Amino acid sequence: MTIDRALKSKIRDRAARTGESYTAARRHLVRTDAGPGTSRAEQESDGPSVRVAVAQTRPREDPGDVAGFVAAGDEVVSLIDEAAGLGASLLHLPEAALCFPSKHLLSSVPGEVAEADWARFAWDAQAAALSRIRARAAERTIWVVVGAVTRSAADAGRPHLSLLVIDSAGRLHAKYDERLLSRTKAAFLYAAGTEPILFEVDGVRFGCTSGLEILFPEIYGDYQAIGADCVLYSTAGPGDPGADDTLTASALVAARHDGMWISYAVHSDKAPHEPSGLIDPNGTWRARCEAVDAPALTVATVTARPEDPARQWHRWTSHAYRTGRSDAQG
Repeated sequence: MTIDRALKSKIRDRAARTGESYTAARRHLVRTDAGPGTSRAEQESDGPSVRVAVAQTRPREDPGDVAGFVAAGDEVVSLIDEAAGLGASLLHLPEAALCFPSKHLLSSVPGEVAEADWARFAWDAQAAALSRIRARAAERTIWVVVGAVTRSAADAGRPHLSLLVIDSAGRLHAKYDERLLSRTKAAFLYAAGTEPILFEVDGVRFGCTSGLEILFPEIYGDYQAIGADCVLYSTAGPGDPGADDTLTASALVAARHDGMWISYAVHSDKAPHEPSGLIDPNGTWRARCEAVDAPALTVATVTARPEDPARQWHRWTSHAYRTGRSDAQG
């Protein structure tokens, strides 16, 4: 029996013996079984909690490389196995984890950056890789959030750059479409999304962001206002050489400012300078991958944030500022 299935069996047995809810029984057992790499704050946390694995994956840019999609699928499936073996209930992967297509290879005008020709994208190969990922998520009973290019079968327009939320039964639970696109993405490649998403795993509420959205504090303030405990931020990393710390610095500030966990998932080519990791609500790295250009993951226990007076005051004051209402606390 695999480690994750054994843990879930123990949770169900404890819940049946004690009359506790599944979440309460799980919290006790994750605390007990966390091991020497788990901090005291994680082990003693009250309230709902979830073991989250965040990964870094190899970047792949050729939209027509069928073998590349197969290799990317193999890599993600292996990371699912590793995350489940470490007791994680959710695995978070970077932006466009299967293929972050090159604007040059997609360009409809040779030698220039122009409107993308999406007929060059290996849609069937991506679909096959995602099917394997969904099947392995169901087999290992783990949630997976993976970046992918998506389009509607009935839509001939531009696709979205999305985060797919796959539940522990392998079903597509939700889809987040990147909203604040870079200039190149907006001019030549993708349609912008319009809505945030919020989903819950074992009582902990997660939001999603992508690309360069960490640079926009208002997005994170909105997630804080609608009750997110953790925002999963998937990126390919900064586009400008020498700007490696730009996104992580913003993520640290956002976590502390809005009192939320932030999971930072980036492609492995950026890892030697800014590897993937999990930031706690105090703006501190709780766990980080190795700083090497290779696939890797790290795991931490993410907890729901209590409704303390400081958080309530921050939310009320932010709402008053947005709406112009001085009675926002009433």
